[in-house]
Amino acid sequence: MATISESRSKLDVSNLRAEFPALEQEVHPGVALRYFDSAATALKPRAVIQAVNEYLSSYSANVHRGLHVLSERATAAFEEAREKVARHLGVTDAAQIIFTKGTTESVNLVARSWGRLALQPGDAIVLSELEHHANLVPWQMIARERGATLRYVDLTEDLEWDLDSYDRLLADGRVKMVAVTGMSNVTGGRPPVEEIIRRAQAAGARTLLDGAQSLAHDRLDAARLGVDFVAFSGHKVFGPTGIGVLYGKRKLLEAMEPILGGGNMVLRVTREGAEWNDLPDKFEGGTQPIAEVIGLGAAIDFLESLDADAVARHERRLLTHAHEVLGAIDGMRILGTSNLERKGPILGFTLEGAHPHDLSQLLDRFGVAIRAGHHCAMPLHDRIGIPASARASLALYNTTEEVDHLARSLEKIRTMLRRR
Repeated sequence: MATISESRSKLDVSNLRAEFPALEQEVHPGVALRYFDSAATALKPRAVIQAVNEYLSSYSANVHRGLHVLSERATAAFEEAREKVARHLGVTDAAQIIFTKGTTESVNLVARSWGRLALQPGDAIVLSELEHHANLVPWQMIARERGATLRYVDLTEDLEWDLDSYDRLLADGRVKMVAVTGMSNVTGGRPPVEEIIRRAQAAGARTLLDGAQSLAHDRLDAARLGVDFVAFSGHKVFGPTGIGVLYGKRKLLEAMEPILGGGNMVLRVTREGAEWNDLPDKFEGGTQPIAEVIGLGAAIDFLESLDADAVARHERRLLTHAHEVLGAIDGMRILGTSNLERKGPILGFTLEGAHPHDLSQLLDRFGVAIRAGHHCAMPLHDRIGIPASARASLALYNTTEEVDHLARSLEKIRTMLRRR
């Protein structure tokens, strides 16, 4: 019999699904779960659950400075997780990995700390309407504070970056930051990140990549890419909630001021002031989410145990099939580009005559979990001209049979609503 690791290398989806206990449940009597909400939070494999449980049950001590066995064991596991994240991002210096609560806190840290250091009145920040609020609002806040301006890249009719528009925004040399998502959480669109970063660097601008959606599907080599900052959340990459990561280039992080004061982020405190600790501790004030960090380390191990190319092929097949079967439904509108080479496994859609919230609630009767609303992307929905959308997000544990069940369920709902 093949081992789990051997099965994973061949991406045996049946064996892979067995690693996710949430998939084994019925959400209503006789109705199995079909989970299409991984863009909101991914399900957790057994290895992550076990790692968190082991910490909580066996060595639930605080990290750093403790000299007893449990503290030393917790510290070793905590810092080992940092090393795993660094390797996963192609980073050789693990001190450049800062633990936060999630992508939102990571972006806020950069906006508030780097922004206060680097932005002057009249400077500009480049964004697009594809961004999640977490990569919009912090820049709006710091722009108001520092007298900077926001510049938005034009989007094409297919909601892709218009690079000619981008070049015009960079032309005057006032752009200091370009913040871009690796994958839209509404359309699945993948902006041309490498080209965006290359042009930003040529214009003397810093770059931040919001990897919240993309890192569950794409491997990233931050050093090769040359990006200045990367932010992502553990729960999107099959880890626990409450843990996120900020990667930053050392020279930038060393120049930045911490935004949280407290324990561990100082070397010395007097009545008059304090001296900051070295990286990464300078930005990790207070008790850290230790169980969550250890769980994130297990999630990274899980991801790296898989054949990335096989996962990408499987998710591409799922996405292609979903476009075919959902696109055949009368009244269905799939948002964003139809070029699947520039799209990740997310389908934002509307169905004529059905409010997205009603769709989500009715699909639940069929055991289908999707997301409905503006998905923390109001400017993008304003750009499209709709108040909300439905979203089915695919992951490595989904199957074409589940996609077919989603399509059949939507057909039944469409028929039901038209009879009213």
